Amino acid sequence: MLRYPVKLEREGRRILVSFPDVPGVHTFGANREEALARAVDALETMFAGIISDREEIQLHSAVTGRSFIELPALTEAKILLYRSMRALGVGKAELARRLGWHMPQVDRLLDLRHASRLDQLEQAFRVLGRQLTIQIHEAA
Repeated sequence: MLRYPVKLEREGRRILVSFPDVPGVHTFGANREEALARAVDALETMFAGIISDREEIQLHSAVTGRSFIELPALTEAKILLYRSMRALGVGKAELARRLGWHMPQVDRLLDLRHASRLDQLEQAFRVLGRQLTIQIHEAA
């Protein structure tokens, strides 16, 4: 799981959230639960912008003993697909060619807000010489 440590600070009646590993991402909530839910949305929004700008998405540091958020599994798969593409020097046009898809299909596959199908992600990883696997763990 992509677990990003968060820093929680009380400011008046609000809980402020920042990410030590992702400078520039800040949000808040009326309570801890709301703040952490908004933190997931804020991080997904930041990562969507990074993907759009074709920049590097940094992985998280250790979360042991710290508060953290977990990104949804579909978001994690899309981020790992994007990172695999960058590592292999494969752009969206090349991925579309390898898959036999049109560019809008690849754009949707990398869109963190789009509910892509698991089989499409598996196919994309496969043409990159990667395999998507799923693991189940005890809930934290």
